[in-house]
Amino acid sequence: MTHILLLAFAVFLLGEVKEVVAEPALPFVPQVQGLDFPGALQIMRVSGICPQNRKTRKAPGRYLKKKNPIPPTPENLAKGKRLYNQDAKPTACKLCHGANGNGNGSLARRLDPPPRNFTCAEVMRDLPDCQLFWTIKNGSRGTGMPAHKSTMQPEEIWQLILFIKKFLRT
Repeated sequence: MTHILLLAFAVFLLGEVKEVVAEPALPFVPQVQGLDFPGALQIMRVSGICPQNRKTRKAPGRYLKKKNPIPPTPENLAKGKRLYNQDAKPTACKLCHGANGNGNGSLARRLDPPPRNFTCAEVMRDLPDCQLFWTIKNGSRGTGMPAHKSTMQPEEIWQLILFIKKFLRT
């Protein structure tokens, strides 16, 4: 009961926390300041990290010349949204990147580095579609981002990118 009250109080203090993950002490979950006594619950706040400290490999030159050939029609955006939320395999994108694209999905707490925050204008405005295409297709070494080259067609990757880019505009 004490742990539940402590968690509720911490959530109240943190304010904008949209998804709070509370577990008994785990080595990869940082302590919230002031809650570092033995047995305290730990809270991880992934949402809103902008910019993130990450070093994604740059796509090869032949990819950097590509433009998204898929027009941003309502139909293509709907297909991209469906891929993001449920159809992408092996895992729906939202499980790591979050329903709001902020990198705070239900699996994010287990990933180091955390998933990319698609709402971060500081990073996303300079990230070309072709770089996203290459990363989605080939994965990102040293992160939890899997390769989708055997599970998604190029057209689907481009549709997904159309939807991902909408997180920045909303």
